[in-house]
Amino acid sequence: MPSKRRPSGIPARLGAVATAAALLAGCAGAGGGGSASDGGDTLNVLMVNNPPMVQLQKLTADHFTKETGIKVNFTVLPENDVRDKISQDFSNQAGQYDIATISNYEVPIYSRNGWLHALDSYVAEDKAFDQADILGPLSDSLKGADGKLYAEPFYGESSFLMYRKDVFAAKGLTMPAKPTWQQVADLAAKADGAEQGMKGICLRGLPGWGEVMAPLTTVVNTMGGTWFTKDWKARLNSPEFTRATEFYVKLVREHGEAGAAQAGYAECLNNMTQGKTAMWYDATAGAGSLEAKGSPVKGKIGYVPAPVDRTESSGWLYTWAFGMQKASKKADSAWRFISWASGKEYEELVGEQVGWADVPAGKRASTYANPEYRKEAAAFAEVTREAIGAADPVNPGVQPRPAPGIQFVGIPEFTDLGTKVSQQISAAIAGRTSVPDALAASQKLAEKVAEEYR
Repeated sequence: MPSKRRPSGIPARLGAVATAAALLAGCAGAGGGGSASDGGDTLNVLMVNNPPMVQLQKLTADHFTKETGIKVNFTVLPENDVRDKISQDFSNQAGQYDIATISNYEVPIYSRNGWLHALDSYVAEDKAFDQADILGPLSDSLKGADGKLYAEPFYGESSFLMYRKDVFAAKGLTMPAKPTWQQVADLAAKADGAEQGMKGICLRGLPGWGEVMAPLTTVVNTMGGTWFTKDWKARLNSPEFTRATEFYVKLVREHGEAGAAQAGYAECLNNMTQGKTAMWYDATAGAGSLEAKGSPVKGKIGYVPAPVDRTESSGWLYTWAFGMQKASKKADSAWRFISWASGKEYEELVGEQVGWADVPAGKRASTYANPEYRKEAAAFAEVTREAIGAADPVNPGVQPRPAPGIQFVGIPEFTDLGTKVSQQISAAIAGRTSVPDALAASQKLAEKVAEEYR
């Protein structure tokens, strides 16, 4: 079992790739592994199936491989599946995958257990990558307890509320600049059925600590709840946690999407894109897909900060980032891919070939200073940047926490605990159990974890 120590806190043109590649070819010893200068390596990358990653997969062969000679084999899986596979491969140091998409939840835990390759030496040599350009909250969240950097963000996100401006205008509804959750619930009731087949809001209900528990935990935080007190007392059946959960379950059952108990990020994105929902509270990363070329709702969506209750802000902080497995025998080649995929040149490539709204943003200051990006992503760029800047993983609620994390608790046991609790919540959404019963069962699970820390 992983260590129980508490974790700490959280393209330039393609020609520039060749320049960076030449630079890195000369520093093969920086991070160990064989040199990729002969262009003969093949990398295995395990990746979540979110739209920005799927786009990366499409662009890699014609650009990264063509420039470097390094082939990339992708394994792309849904979020819950990819988390399980990454955990298994990295914990065993099996070395099947050189690189995987991990997050600011895994980095402190994986690095402490020696499963990740530190990237500091590569960053020091690769001046073109420009580590200082990475937004501070994300860069900090991808460091281990030893202060070393263990992953680079592909995109960063917080959470916000998305809504159909045209539907609201037609119904005479006004979205507040900083809505409360009660205001959102009232608006969902009024927007429900505004168009044929349209529901008032979409909220995740799919089991998974990174699915339903992510948005729900932000509601818990702002309504005064917490998973654990600072002295490790479980609080899942507290009045505050109960109120937030009952609110969430009631809202999605009464005005949410059909089949909510099996709807996650991907399903809500699809519902919003197809005009099946008037509002959606979720990751800021979803805006890029909604505003992409060819999207039927492009230009129709408004974006406001995550709804609040007792706190000033409630958006989460998350990044899908590329981490290098310690057991990889191709560390230098792996860095070249990470540097390219997380670099400025890749963002420019996406902007020019796909569209600036599709850029995997939320990670670089230069992105938000780019006139082309700001023009194309004007509807959501500033709201996203402000949400990421306002996120506080150390103090996300109204009381001190024993471990960092906004939409998760930064301990190894949370993957199992969060998943089991999510199954209880999803069952309540499906009507198979009540919220009090779901939380009573969840409290028992949380108490067992808390006992190990007290």
